[in-house]
Amino acid sequence: MEHIEVVNRPTTLKDLKKSLGFIGDPDFGYYRHCEEPVSYKRLPTEIELLAPGGDIDSIKAAIAAGADAIYCGLNKFNARNRATNINFEELSGVLNLAHKNNCKVFLTLNILITGSEIPALIKLLNKLVNTSIDGVIIQDIGLFYLLSKYFKGLEIHASTQLNTHNEGQIKFLSKLSADRVNLSRELNLDEIKALALAGHKNNIQTEVFVHGSYCICFSGLCYMSSVHGGNSGNRGRCSQPCRDRYLTTPEGKDFPLNLKDNSAYSNLRELSEAGVDSVKIEGRIKDFYYVYSVVNCWKKQIRSFYDQNRLNNDNYDFYNDNDDLYKVFNRDFSNSYLKGDINKDMYIDSPRDNSIRQLSEIDNYQTNKKMEENRISFNEEKAETTSIVQNKIKQLSIAKSPLTISVSGKFGTPLKISVKTLDSSFSVLSETNMLSAGPYTLNRPPLNHDFLLKRLRALNDTAYYIKRIELENLQSDLFISYKEITSIKKRIFSVLNGSKKFIDPIDVPFLNKQSTPDITPALSVLISSQKDLHLCDKTSTDIFYQLPNCFKNEYPGVIDLFFKNRKIIPWFPSVLIGENYTAAVNFLKQVQPELIVTNNTGIAYEACKKSIPWIAGPFLNIVNSFSLLCLKENFNSYGSFISNEISRNQIKSIIKPENFKLYYSIYHPISLMTSRQCLHQQVIGCEKSSIDEDCIQKCQKSSSIINLNKIPLFIKKSKGNYHCIYNNNNFLNTDIVTDFSDVFASFFIDLRDIKTETRIGMDKSGIIELFEQLLNGDHDSKNELKQMIHPSSNAQYTKGI
Repeated sequence: MEHIEVVNRPTTLKDLKKSLGFIGDPDFGYYRHCEEPVSYKRLPTEIELLAPGGDIDSIKAAIAAGADAIYCGLNKFNARNRATNINFEELSGVLNLAHKNNCKVFLTLNILITGSEIPALIKLLNKLVNTSIDGVIIQDIGLFYLLSKYFKGLEIHASTQLNTHNEGQIKFLSKLSADRVNLSRELNLDEIKALALAGHKNNIQTEVFVHGSYCICFSGLCYMSSVHGGNSGNRGRCSQPCRDRYLTTPEGKDFPLNLKDNSAYSNLRELSEAGVDSVKIEGRIKDFYYVYSVVNCWKKQIRSFYDQNRLNNDNYDFYNDNDDLYKVFNRDFSNSYLKGDINKDMYIDSPRDNSIRQLSEIDNYQTNKKMEENRISFNEEKAETTSIVQNKIKQLSIAKSPLTISVSGKFGTPLKISVKTLDSSFSVLSETNMLSAGPYTLNRPPLNHDFLLKRLRALNDTAYYIKRIELENLQSDLFISYKEITSIKKRIFSVLNGSKKFIDPIDVPFLNKQSTPDITPALSVLISSQKDLHLCDKTSTDIFYQLPNCFKNEYPGVIDLFFKNRKIIPWFPSVLIGENYTAAVNFLKQVQPELIVTNNTGIAYEACKKSIPWIAGPFLNIVNSFSLLCLKENFNSYGSFISNEISRNQIKSIIKPENFKLYYSIYHPISLMTSRQCLHQQVIGCEKSSIDEDCIQKCQKSSSIINLNKIPLFIKKSKGNYHCIYNNNNFLNTDIVTDFSDVFASFFIDLRDIKTETRIGMDKSGIIELFEQLLNGDHDSKNELKQMIHPSSNAQYTKGI
């Protein structure tokens, strides 16, 4: 366990707590807002303000407004494709500018990585380890594996796309060397506090989104944009169909999935007391004016809070002037997730900017004339502020500093390279003496301008660039080994990069395909109703049984069900929060199943710990070989589903580990999203204004919304589960059976009772029999299945991500 060291330690624990603001239990608590100097490996004295940077101007605006850290993306491998982003050449300048202003920079590499992209990714990582980047934000499990095994110099932050909401997920990420995790946006303060404490126990920081757009879906579980247009949210291409207009619902709503924006401006004290290490502002597609305004407003709030706290002011009245938050793009604000009050007032029936209308209401200008006057005044003020911000960011430069390199020496002496920057100079000597070059050969080139520029050009990847190489004091026709020049380059790099040692490029071992014997893939089936248990008696097929999100209330019945039906295999959902996760872990302990499928990494961690064989479910979004290797080597996984988002060609690049089984879903209702919010409120309405425990446990409703292309989307709320939206047509992919007959150990079909436009022309036993015939090579069964299950789609198998 880490020890806390306090200078001028008070005489009693009570005095210590009082003076330092103790949070947490005696063994794992920590201290915040300290008057006394406190050292703790993971925790800053004050909560970090983390700002978005979509382009150079936004990055500068965040720095000018006082951000403690910025997250930004390169033009590849990041989850905001619509942002301008920066290129690698600009990154060094950004790092230099930020670090001069005591601001950290975290790079977003937070998308799923396909197999064909791995070489380019490794090339990028080899460059990043030789920058001063403060951390990388990632989603892909394969990337976790690469970083934790080969690129240990990079700090790892788990993206919100991993939807972290329980303690087991924290432990899973800790085992993958995560240093920080961005928690699920749907959590309340009590849930956040529990996870922050779990994080600190496992040496992990936590951050929470406190301002900007809310997603209505749990992050990482939204396939709406992917299915309807081929723009995967897991690849940073989300086209935000949840913000679209739909045909007017029975409740009279045109934008039934549109939430207000998130603002926890009044919850800073609670977040700090919960142990959150960083508060994060969303907005990498927003402009510099937005970024400056929001960061500046939040910085005032944080400074005011800590200034008052240092004065031991227990009656601290928060800085309440949040007008600036209303002056930039917003859809009105809500903090209802944080408060644990998920209600219909979180919705707003318009996705457009509400700033002028809101300011008019705040100022009690209710007439159109007054609103127009307010609009003119608002635009004039905005123009003035924009000009002020522009002047501030003009004074900030990301330009690299020039290097003048002077090379000197003669035969029989060491080579001397002197480096001069704008504000310093230093020299480096070779460890061996120079020799005569003699006749030119490729292995014995003379020391000249072109040779030196080529060998030293890696210095251009720092915050500097080589402006000039001077050779006036270098004797001609001399030679020194490549090894010596490389050593000199590394020493120069280390001085320029703050004494950071240069890391040689790492060659990640190439994965070879294993020769596999011819196999006949098995069939596996998912059910969720006890009335379908008879299927266990009619087939030797593996039967998976869907477990509920609300596990704690269903626990006794679920335990009884699995003790009475030992043939069924537990299928764990993606979301298990708080006591529901605890109940799921207790289920594992009590039932001790022979095999499970889990879509939740917290359950995967516990299964590994308890030596229960487990299969990674389809919603863990596995798309590359290194993810499979990670699951097998780090968590002893028995097998894994391959994501249905990827195409035939993308599947071809996947290499499975030895003694590891691959699964693929060839038939299922297509889940578009899962939400903690009530999706029926805006569609068919509800007598309740807020969701309570009874809603999750007892509510069972279906409804639908229809987009402007006249395509219906089906909303389903079943007992014990969160709200889900399903596509109009189910997924059916019979082609993969012949395309990859020697790759997959099992093909999967989902026979839960989920109503869509797809109609099934026979009972479930008949459908199972048809799929079994397909797997046994009966070609006629393919056409018969398409006739029996109609209409259907396999567009994702064609398009991929």
